[in-house]
Amino acid sequence: MRLEYFEMIDRVVSIDHEAGRIAARANVPSASPVFEGHFPGRPLLPGVLMTETMAQASGYLLLSKMGFAQMPFLMGVDKARFRDFVGPDVVLDVTAEIEHEGSGYAVTKASISAGGKKIADAGLRFRVMPFPAEMGPLMRERARAIGLEA
Repeated sequence: MRLEYFEMIDRVVSIDHEAGRIAARANVPSASPVFEGHFPGRPLLPGVLMTETMAQASGYLLLSKMGFAQMPFLMGVDKARFRDFVGPDVVLDVTAEIEHEGSGYAVTKASISAGGKKIADAGLRFRVMPFPAEMGPLMRERARAIGLEA
């Protein structure tokens, strides 16, 4: 994870287009400017960044399934639940599954766990639009860097 750059996913562990499922890994860094204010003396990963981590896993799943022809943009978060705190140096296992895809929208169910313990989950809604040409090379480069075939 590079929190300050919103690069949340470090590695795709597995992806199954037929089942509409991805498993990814995110390593919370030992230090980050984010932790300086959240919270001084007790660094915790903000819930909004956990939500972003689930959204990015879902986004990579959708991008890959659509062959990088369309871009999913996060439009809504439903029933987000945070069950435990996450501090520095924690390895997060992130999963996402497609629940609906079509008519320009996609819905996923995503979750985060650490050491087998459920940390967070949410339903995520995306608007799927034509892929912005200028984003293509950058998104493909990042996808390759995390082990996702682009």
